[in-house]
Amino acid sequence: MLRLGRAAAACRALAAPHPRGAGGHSKRASSGGKEILVHVHGGESSGIAEILMNRAHARNSLGRVLVNELFRVLESLRCDERIRVVVFKSEVKGVFCAGADLKERAQMNDTEVEHFVHRLRSLMDEIAALPMPTIAAIEGYALGGGLELALACDLRIAASSAKMGLIETTRGLLPGAGGTQRLPRCIGIGLAKELIFTGRQIDGQQALPIGLVNHAVPQNDEGDAAYQRALTLAKEILPQAPIAVKMGKLAINRGIEVDIASGMAIEGMCYAQNIPTRDRQEGMAAFREKRPPQFIGE
Repeated sequence: MLRLGRAAAACRALAAPHPRGAGGHSKRASSGGKEILVHVHGGESSGIAEILMNRAHARNSLGRVLVNELFRVLESLRCDERIRVVVFKSEVKGVFCAGADLKERAQMNDTEVEHFVHRLRSLMDEIAALPMPTIAAIEGYALGGGLELALACDLRIAASSAKMGLIETTRGLLPGAGGTQRLPRCIGIGLAKELIFTGRQIDGQQALPIGLVNHAVPQNDEGDAAYQRALTLAKEILPQAPIAVKMGKLAINRGIEVDIASGMAIEGMCYAQNIPTRDRQEGMAAFREKRPPQFIGE
């Protein structure tokens, strides 16, 4: 049966208290040498969490430490019912994620490579399985595993100057962390094959009409135009009924993998779980009373 339910006690313990500053504004966690940081918003933006990639010396490439830290952060956020939207962004200027750490991988034997790529694939599945909507804010390069990470998110916002591509075939490889599966589901089989076979890079403006990104925005002087647009989108999602949004995401993700009759059954199961919620009752009451609804996620 499709269930969200409440997180188990052990899982809830992983979600650290949100750091707050004066007036309810959140604080960005200090890096302390960490390659993955978390910024949880407060005040009017409470409910938005940012996952920040912070491996400047290696252009946010997916090495062992970054991957392990990201797994831990995902486990924490997945269990935190206060979080309604997650934004993935980079703390490194000009790059989202450069893909696999090939220098690190060159030190691995064949068995270690196979194990690590399997772990990367599992990481992307964990991102895709987060119950709340996820948005990738792509300012610079998102190549190989970096684009696979963005593809695991629900929505993608790119600066028009950003560069994206599954470039593995130019390195004697093929996409191994979900790219061969998620890219064709996103842009269609023919275009996905063309981009993977050629290893071609495209910019944000080219990615928009083929459906690879939801929005492409001109880069600003601060270099964070995609992030600003992603934040605006997150704030648009924020006031909507959290359980209904999560059930909608689940119905879409599960339904797209099956025939339409089975998909309709999945939709019905998800809808049934939303019927007894207090938020549904609040939505109906707000409609009758001609006022904005106040959803609480219950």
